[in-house]
Amino acid sequence: MKSKAKLSRQMGLFAVIATGVSSMVGASINVVPFMIHRSVPTIGPNVLWAFAFAALPALFAGLSYAVLSSAMPRAGGSYLYASRGLNPYLGFIASFSQWFGLSIVIGVIAYITIPFIRDIALSYEIYWLSTLLEVGFVRVSLSLSFIWAFVYLNIKGIKSYTNLLIPMVILIFCLGSIVILSSFFFDENDFLLAINQKGGITHVLSAQPDFEWYAFLSASAILFSSFIGFDAIAQTGSEAVNPGRDLPLAILISILGVGLFYFLFTASVYKIIPWSFVAEQAQNNDITAPGLLSYVLPDGLDTLIILGATIALINDLPAMLLSVSRLMFAWAKDGIVSDKITTIHLKNNTPYVALIIAGILSSIGVLGSYFAGDFFLGIDIMVTSMLVNFLLMCITLITLKKHNFELFSKIKVMKNRGLQIFIGWGGVFFLTGFLIIHTYKDLTSKVDAWYFHSTYIWLIVIGIASFIFLRQWKKLKLKNNDINTRFKNLPNE
Repeated sequence: MKSKAKLSRQMGLFAVIATGVSSMVGASINVVPFMIHRSVPTIGPNVLWAFAFAALPALFAGLSYAVLSSAMPRAGGSYLYASRGLNPYLGFIASFSQWFGLSIVIGVIAYITIPFIRDIALSYEIYWLSTLLEVGFVRVSLSLSFIWAFVYLNIKGIKSYTNLLIPMVILIFCLGSIVILSSFFFDENDFLLAINQKGGITHVLSAQPDFEWYAFLSASAILFSSFIGFDAIAQTGSEAVNPGRDLPLAILISILGVGLFYFLFTASVYKIIPWSFVAEQAQNNDITAPGLLSYVLPDGLDTLIILGATIALINDLPAMLLSVSRLMFAWAKDGIVSDKITTIHLKNNTPYVALIIAGILSSIGVLGSYFAGDFFLGIDIMVTSMLVNFLLMCITLITLKKHNFELFSKIKVMKNRGLQIFIGWGGVFFLTGFLIIHTYKDLTSKVDAWYFHSTYIWLIVIGIASFIFLRQWKKLKLKNNDINTRFKNLPNE
């Protein structure tokens, strides 16, 4: 028998902010801005500016989310906003690809956490452990263990979730600040001397290459993935204590606060480490900011920043699992997928069936990262999914007044219609450009097989989503002749 329990409003403002921050700060800051040289080899010294440029579409999308979340405070976030403010079909297929992309990336993050633990072992000269962590079976097994441990944590309830998340977020910023402050004490000369003394490495600085717009925009499209975490905030709509106020506020705080932290952190690393050394290492190794800085930082500090990065990566997992499980929960509430997914744990008030399904798909992400030999495929799939998703959010902000005036009238923030139109069209312009660049880069890249093109995988996912939706929509229409009216109202809590 299906449980009659429901999601419980237990998340205060700090818990909601922590959910967004945890989904943003991790691989986004410690890996992607440096491994980007493997995906876009000609980006050269322009990573920092590509990072800053990537924040523009994220800001427009974030503002769109903030406005829409104030009017539709329910679990489901982007699915709910687009299905009520634009079109149920578009809402589902976009959120389905988002769900797929984020689930795969959860697996990717779990997989790339292991090299950070390896670096901690190396810093303490525990060489047998660092060697063991390079073994494929061990790395995969530990990655899967992380995922299922956090599935269990999420099932245990919001109190257990927030008791872990909030202290870890504080710790992440404190330990990450060591990197920012290090740039006041070390520079490239210190680094070059350190790698020569510690590793016997002599690096000759490369000449600055000519600026390439295509490389710059391609890198920006990938770095855009660093800002997607605020979508997790929108998924807490049925569990936030005061969602009409807290969701928009948490989205804005997360984007602005984390964006500033990203910029300072990345600028500090590239001030100390020559971009040409980062680019050279990225071609053959899975590199991390803490691993690179360990050459120059004093003993103890190097371990602390590796520990901070490891915590940041691990902290991605519970927040992202919450996000994808609430998406499934919202679909099930609308009857688009099996209503068994709405089953709530009687004691903990958590959607445990949705969380288990999220864990299974995330586990596939781990295996995919291992067999593909490069985690950027998972990131590329997620970037395509989120660009489309955010694009629809901006379009929804433009169309909401005409399509669903009742919900439009419930907007509580940025009520000026001119401002809303500016945000919506600004997002459409930037996100469309990023989507075109990202898709072109993917389709023209040389890969070993067609299934290493993220665009093709995304299209297959969209095809599956379309089949599921059309099949279920037909059944829903038979049960309810006025189905369109139903999809203009918010689901019951």
